[in-house]
Amino acid sequence: MNFQIKISEYAKTDLKLAFEFYEKQAENLGKYFFDNIIAEIEMLSFYGCLHQKFFGYHRMISKKFPFAIYYNCNKQKKEITVIAILDLRQNPTKTYHYLKDRK
Repeated sequence: MNFQIKISEYAKTDLKLAFEFYEKQAENLGKYFFDNIIAEIEMLSFYGCLHQKFFGYHRMISKKFPFAIYYNCNKQKKEITVIAILDLRQNPTKTYHYLKDRK
């Protein structure tokens, strides 16, 4: 099933902050991170709605970075909305509160 992908403003901000973090670590690492996360988000158009739910959202874990992509799935509209792109190394309670505030 092909889903249309939407990225929320919250997720765009998450992506920007993570890009900046990785770019400070090494030149072009931020771009590498960004390209990988976008490719994984694009895969949701084919594999969306299959991931287990955490904190009320489907969660896909990045293959190359310690980040998770949280998203909503609407099968009737064939639409996926990316809600957050968060670092898995943070306290799960913090993740829960980030996601709770985005509803």
